[in-house]
Amino acid sequence: MCKIKNSLIFTNIFLLIFSTLVFGQNKQYQAAAVGFYNLENLFDIYPSAGYIDGNLDYQDQFYHTSVKVADIPTLDTVMCNCRLTPGNLKGKKIIRPIILQDEFTPNGPKAWDEIKYQQKLKNLSKVISEIGKDVTQTAPVAMGLVEVENREVIEDLISQPNLLPYNYGIVHYNSLDKRGIDCGFIYQKDRIVVTKTQKYELEVYNVNGNRDYTRDILRVDGLLDGEPISFLVNHWPSRSGGQAASFPKRKAAAELLKSIFDEIKSENPNAKIIAMGDFNDDPVDPSLSQVLGAVTQRKNVKDGNLFNLMGKMFADGYGTLAYRDGWNLFDQIITTSSLIGDDYSSYRVYKTEIFSPQYLVSKEGQYKGYPNRMFGGDSYRADGYSDHFPVYTIMLREVPTK
Repeated sequence: MCKIKNSLIFTNIFLLIFSTLVFGQNKQYQAAAVGFYNLENLFDIYPSAGYIDGNLDYQDQFYHTSVKVADIPTLDTVMCNCRLTPGNLKGKKIIRPIILQDEFTPNGPKAWDEIKYQQKLKNLSKVISEIGKDVTQTAPVAMGLVEVENREVIEDLISQPNLLPYNYGIVHYNSLDKRGIDCGFIYQKDRIVVTKTQKYELEVYNVNGNRDYTRDILRVDGLLDGEPISFLVNHWPSRSGGQAASFPKRKAAAELLKSIFDEIKSENPNAKIIAMGDFNDDPVDPSLSQVLGAVTQRKNVKDGNLFNLMGKMFADGYGTLAYRDGWNLFDQIITTSSLIGDDYSSYRVYKTEIFSPQYLVSKEGQYKGYPNRMFGGDSYRADGYSDHFPVYTIMLREVPTK
């Protein structure tokens, strides 16, 4: 049985250490929490499709958007049987069907209506608002989000009363994912100034040679309280068909992520980069430990390394999701070595946790002890959240004394 890590039990210990740092050494620190959360199918209630406008630049956020099926007759579109690549789509406007477009609708198997949608938004916003708050006294400055249907559901999420006070901005691109789910990023606009955003398309294929349309990797560069930092949001291909059979897709994702790290570090060798995501592999699996090359023990981190902040947690038996009584730690945060160390003159990682307060743990039934999800099959629970626990890291930097 995997242990569930509850960040709240560390509060008193942390505050004791923090107070010692502040008062014992007459130093004060600024804190920033960065989190990641797989929201588990945050869909609106309308049947949707993907709309690609090949007249726009591929990196334009409106190049590929989510549209309501009911609005398709009003759009100027043509059908395209070509491969979905930027070159082949240039100048064309097409509609892409999405396989889950009817499941999350009032007439679908989940009877997904406005009441349930609003309940999901309320529940998820509560979780996000509390991540790291015991230390930072605020919501996370940044959150990577996956399994979001479109930009509009993220807008609805950050408009919830729990999150509205934090003035969140959004970065989102529609991916070509066959399920219609994307990666997204929210950030407190009062503390992060976004300077660049970019999507990186992951092109992978099934054993029959057909393309498996999956999620992009989302890059966000910005200034956190004036310090340059980059965020990379991931949702790698699943283990559908078996771990071994599906490994080549996650290997390709790891190669792509490594290339993005290398790209950013070529611009600035000391760049501070935080990659986060649902990697559908554990920290010790080859995609992460060998292909990406992320070190899992802090004592082994050297300049230029990538460090998987969740490595020790996994070794100690902690997990973020469970299946058939087996636990995995797929939700991870990986950083450059420039964020690791004891010099807090600029932002450095202080601690990293799995956020799993008791209300996020299922109390009964088939999923007792698991993350408290909103749907078990098509059975709905109003007090449910997601089938994943969120993860987060807290960074500190010393505030110069006057």
